[in-house]
Amino acid sequence: MASSSTRSFARSSADKAARAADFVLPPKLESARPLEPTFFARHTVEVARELLGKVLVVRSPRGGLARAVRIVETEAYRAGDPASHSARGMTPRCAVMFGPPGVSYVYLIYGMYSMLNFVTEPEGNPGAVLIRGVEPLDFPNEAGAVRSMTNGPGKLTRHLGITLRDDGLVLQGPRLWVGDDGFEAGNVLCSGRVGISEAKDRLWRFFLEANPHVSRVAENRGAVRVKDQV
Repeated sequence: MASSSTRSFARSSADKAARAADFVLPPKLESARPLEPTFFARHTVEVARELLGKVLVVRSPRGGLARAVRIVETEAYRAGDPASHSARGMTPRCAVMFGPPGVSYVYLIYGMYSMLNFVTEPEGNPGAVLIRGVEPLDFPNEAGAVRSMTNGPGKLTRHLGITLRDDGLVLQGPRLWVGDDGFEAGNVLCSGRVGISEAKDRLWRFFLEANPHVSRVAENRGAVRVKDQV
């Protein structure tokens, strides 16, 4: 993982621009605009909330068929957060979190599930948003059939074919692309994060109300509307 992180840090601005220019969106998303690194270079909780409704496109490793999904559930992890991988400082596993914003952070849990995160905050301030649930856009008529395959962080990466090889990639193509197609997120709920043992009181998990592709977890029962929070 460390080598992947090093490669991502070394990429020049020109190289990133070339990669973005080479990325071709699916026809129905041609009007969508990529999220610039400045979008991610902000407070992680703010980014986690505003990522709801945004589009993630994943192109096959060989540059062929792309899968498109809408982000419907996220979790925030940042500096000073005991539940974050960065809590004990930089390690080979979480080095990407300390790097430039707008790149992927992928790690493995239980030896079998890849977790997809987007790096946030200015470089040197570790932060990342975990993508917990997505809604398929490339075959909407079959969305119900794949619901159980995208309503959880480990499920969605398997569905999209995301692995540890995708750690440290820029989010403007050619492999991963994140953008805005003008979708209005509507009602947003927040709750405590899932599967952590510390900082459970922080309502840093966000999801679209009533969306069937949100994780089915106990935390849903205690969720509140974001606008009700101070």
